[in-house]
Amino acid sequence: MSFPIADAVGAWVPHGRFVIEGAAQGPLRGLRFAAKDLFDVAGHPTGAGNPTWLATHPLPTRHSAVVAQLLEAGATLLGKVLTDELAYSLHGDNAHYGAPHNTRAPTRVTGGSSSGSAAAVAAGLVDFALATDTGGSTRVPASYCGLWGLRTTHGTLSADGLVALSPGFDTVTWLARDASVFHAVGHVLLPPDVSPLHSGVQAVHVFDDAWALADAEFGAPLARVTDALARQAGVVRQHSRIASDASLHDWRQAYNTLGAHEAWRVHGAWIRTARPRFGDAIAGRWQVAERTTDAEAATAQASKERIRAHVRSALGRRGVAVLPSAASLAPLRDADAAHVNAVRLRTMGITCIAGLAGLPQVSLPLRASGDEPLGVSLLGPAGSDLALIDLAIRLHREIA
Repeated sequence: MSFPIADAVGAWVPHGRFVIEGAAQGPLRGLRFAAKDLFDVAGHPTGAGNPTWLATHPLPTRHSAVVAQLLEAGATLLGKVLTDELAYSLHGDNAHYGAPHNTRAPTRVTGGSSSGSAAAVAAGLVDFALATDTGGSTRVPASYCGLWGLRTTHGTLSADGLVALSPGFDTVTWLARDASVFHAVGHVLLPPDVSPLHSGVQAVHVFDDAWALADAEFGAPLARVTDALARQAGVVRQHSRIASDASLHDWRQAYNTLGAHEAWRVHGAWIRTARPRFGDAIAGRWQVAERTTDAEAATAQASKERIRAHVRSALGRRGVAVLPSAASLAPLRDADAAHVNAVRLRTMGITCIAGLAGLPQVSLPLRASGDEPLGVSLLGPAGSDLALIDLAIRLHREIA
């Protein structure tokens, strides 16, 4: 079958134009999806956003676990889409393949590292797309492009056949435009959910220090979601500084240190041997990763364990936190590097909460007062992924 998509948004990688039909029967029959170019597809190269990676790795001989699962459920795969290099960015601008276009906000970036996934879904070229989220790589493009996105509970979905970045934080995810498609994919990929959250939310948490990192455009949408949750019978609204023992800057530093150390352990030998060319920002991150010591990583790991216990205890079994999915609207495509980095640091102060705690977070697509897309998230207890999806969709119908 010839490739059926005219890619007007620059989402597909050059080696990613192929079609694999899904099973003749299944709950996702008739849906089309794309895979971020970190997922192995048998007989097709995995490029991980870098031409040197593409040239130095053999063709996969089997599908990644989640690609196989989706094909068996009847979905048809329409090839591979762009990722930032080795998924080590939140911006969505690849030095080798360019920046795909955000049809929901044409003057702005898609966000990354799941840039091609977001661009293809936002443009309606596919119904959903596989993505990943390590430090925010699904939640941020979901916010920037007005999409549904979920960072899954860490370890819930198999990473078999996936190019890793930082295994202690990597999660397998997906993006969708339509709530019903988002829901259907969740019920195929996720295990049965027996979370107490299905019985109802008991507390809605406002983490004031996280809200303070977001621009003013998020204020009204955050309040609408929180108010809708708080109106439900028996729900208590609770305000707190989640980083009560430090600051979210310190939490972000712990995430960055530990994530960099893990990333270098995964890819350092290849980088030293293959000597790939990276874009400037990502090259700088690899230089930091190479210098990160075992002692620094051990200190960060201890912080991660404390933070994980603290956040999980704060939410309990039936608590949900409302968070900005990113710190700003999508940056303009021509924004200077200093602005992009400043936005990235603020955003990671928010996104690191779920990453360090290993918790699921659903991003709801909403709009700022100027009609630009933005995301508001629900952060829930471990293993509550399906319950969180159901709750998010009900809230969205109520407020949007």
